[in-house]
Amino acid sequence: MRFLIGVDGGGTGTRLRLSTVDGRQLGQGDAGPSALGQGVAQAWAHVQQALQVACRGAGMEQLDLAECAIGLGMSGAGNAQAVAEFLSGHPGYARVVLDNDGYTTVLGAHGGEPGAVIASGTGSVGEALRRDGSRVCVGGWGWIIGDEGSGAWLGQKAMRHAMQALDGRAQAGTLARGIWRVAGQDRESLIAWCAAAGQHGYATLAPLVFEHAAGDAVAEGFVGEAVIELEKLAAALDPAGDLPMALCGSIAVRLGPLFSTTLRQRCVPPQGDSAAGALLLIRRALS
Repeated sequence: MRFLIGVDGGGTGTRLRLSTVDGRQLGQGDAGPSALGQGVAQAWAHVQQALQVACRGAGMEQLDLAECAIGLGMSGAGNAQAVAEFLSGHPGYARVVLDNDGYTTVLGAHGGEPGAVIASGTGSVGEALRRDGSRVCVGGWGWIIGDEGSGAWLGQKAMRHAMQALDGRAQAGTLARGIWRVAGQDRESLIAWCAAAGQHGYATLAPLVFEHAAGDAVAEGFVGEAVIELEKLAAALDPAGDLPMALCGSIAVRLGPLFSTTLRQRCVPPQGDSAAGALLLIRRALS
């Protein structure tokens, strides 16, 4: 075994870190989304693309995968069928260890020590490693039914409001008009946009919610609801408030200043990201 690879596979993109077995960082790479819910074939394709980018950055043409161990923190790793399909389809790594991206985010954020994380980007999840070594996961039920306080969740709320405004069931403010400019200003266009959107598509609408929050009461309300949902994750993760809390992901970081004073006082800067946590995951598995 010569090389270790750590992967953060999310609904918007894939981040990968390449290192030697002794921990020397060699390179990093990015590629498209690799959430398992978006397809196993796509996930492996984007992991391999990110690895090629990392190899080029390290001055290497390619790696012998039989000399590599890979740890992956993947969105959608709670789906046993998708996990089995993903693991059976790996392209020849010497060792593959897969966990959900919430857990690798905790490992990265707290350097493997006890702590909690509220992660909200395209999706959302709360994860904690408690002082007794036990793990707890809250939320993260997927963008179709859950992931409250995430980018995709905010985008869905914004689209629903734009549809209601088009019907005349809601007043058309700046948020609704902003959605129309992106997705279309008639029924057929909005239906077609939603049919093709998926998790990533809806998440691309979240910046419009923040952009219009200062002058549109509906957008402001959606932001407030997202804060409430993420604070609920924090309370369920660690009711006693005993663990340090890190905020990870673009939405969580953006909403952090709006959290309650009590929660803000518990927040600490993350030591590393989910890809760093995935490296720690595979290193621990090998040792």
